[in-house]
Amino acid sequence: MHKRLFRSNRDRVWLGVLGGFGEYLNVDPTLLRVIFVIFGVFANVGALIIYVLCAWLMPKQFD
Repeated sequence: MHKRLFRSNRDRVWLGVLGGFGEYLNVDPTLLRVIFVIFGVFANVGALIIYVLCAWLMPKQFD
C-alpha cells in the first residue's frame, strides 16, 4: 500500500499543510513547524508563498 500526501484534518493549525507533511513523513508536525518558521525568517515572503501553494495543490484529507 502506498502513502498519499494530504492536508491533515486532525493535526492542523492553519490549513493542515505541515500536519499533512508530518503524517506523510512520520515526523512530529511541531518539528516541521519550527523548521518552517526558521525558514520563514530567512526567506521572508517566500515561505508564505510556498505554504499557500502547497495548501492549494495538496488535496484535503477526507475521513
